[in-house]
Amino acid sequence: MKTDTFDSQHIAQVRRFNRFYTRQIGVLRKNYLDSPYSLGEMRVLYELSQGHNVTASDIGRSLDLDAGYLSRVLRKFEKSGLVSRTTSKTDARQSHLALTAKGRKVYAPAEQRSQSHVAAMLTTLSEAQQQQLVIAMQTIEQLLDQPNSTPTRTYALRAPRHGDFGWIVSVHAETYAREYGWGDPFEGLCAQIVADFVNKLDPAFERCWIAEMNGEPVGSVMLVKDDVPGVARIRLLIVDPKARGLGLGNRLTEECVAFARQAGYRKITLWTHSILTAARHCYEKAGFTLTSSEPRHTWGQDVVAEFWDMDL
Repeated sequence: MKTDTFDSQHIAQVRRFNRFYTRQIGVLRKNYLDSPYSLGEMRVLYELSQGHNVTASDIGRSLDLDAGYLSRVLRKFEKSGLVSRTTSKTDARQSHLALTAKGRKVYAPAEQRSQSHVAAMLTTLSEAQQQQLVIAMQTIEQLLDQPNSTPTRTYALRAPRHGDFGWIVSVHAETYAREYGWGDPFEGLCAQIVADFVNKLDPAFERCWIAEMNGEPVGSVMLVKDDVPGVARIRLLIVDPKARGLGLGNRLTEECVAFARQAGYRKITLWTHSILTAARHCYEKAGFTLTSSEPRHTWGQDVVAEFWDMDL
């Protein structure tokens, strides 16, 4: 494929998306969100509603607005009594801008309509589709905003999709072989746990969460029914090294506990090992108690197996 053809196809796709999204959020309407104001004017009001001691320069930088246009908008708002201007106590050349009581009253309904408009778009999507949409938007923002800087590390939780269960097995096998020297039987155990979950899933009482960052899975956990009635079991909690330090392990554990309570379990149990200090910290923080432990020789290594429980 020629470079010029390749570029033109990409340009056309980006322009197509721009046309779609501007129509989707109503940018082209004369009055944005059924207000008396344009999108640009509403964005200025938004900046004023969020800031403290905001200056015109702050708004101009934040929105990348032409100084002349911004000046006309601010004069219009001041004349209408929506915005007040106060000379800075530290620099007489600067003025601080703020919404007046009238300005807040005018802006509040538009803010509520904006929230409702987005909520209405999201209600047409499943929870998994909403997570997919948010992740895609985060990816676009990270790629286009300050492309020379390090992307912000953010994650979202979602339900598993095709291919995720294979990823759970492989990431466990690769991570534990690399960091702890655990051999092939451990991968077999993970594969069996995943197979049991997929083949015997009871959606009312069992669930799997996948954490995704920049479009790829970086963490997972399962909550399943234990052999003892009324008891849930946490299985296969893992956080990929690239996503460590974000509190993701804690979040995945908290999701398990919250769902177990919602499903009516009376207790949660789990099996881990003393060497897995990060996982043990997550369990302890969530309220689990170490109830027993025993030394074993498993997966080619001497380990100490631990059993943790939580009454709900």
